[in-house]
Amino acid sequence: MATSIRLDPEIEQRLDHLAVMTGRTKAYYLRELVTNGLEDLEDFYLASATMERVRKGQEPVYSLEDVERQLGLAD
Repeated sequence: MATSIRLDPEIEQRLDHLAVMTGRTKAYYLRELVTNGLEDLEDFYLASATMERVRKGQEPVYSLEDVERQLGLAD
């Protein structure tokens, strides 16, 4: 899928410099950034959304004792 983004001139200059100095394409580094950064974004935003549901009482919350009991690990 082709996607386009607008970069600040300073960021684009840094990306150009990195590409020239390493002999790789800018597209290579942009793919690396998306691939490696997406997991962090998912962690942050999905966790934030879950915490908001917890605060609103829309997400179930279990104590350690509840989990141990459900798994048959309680004393």
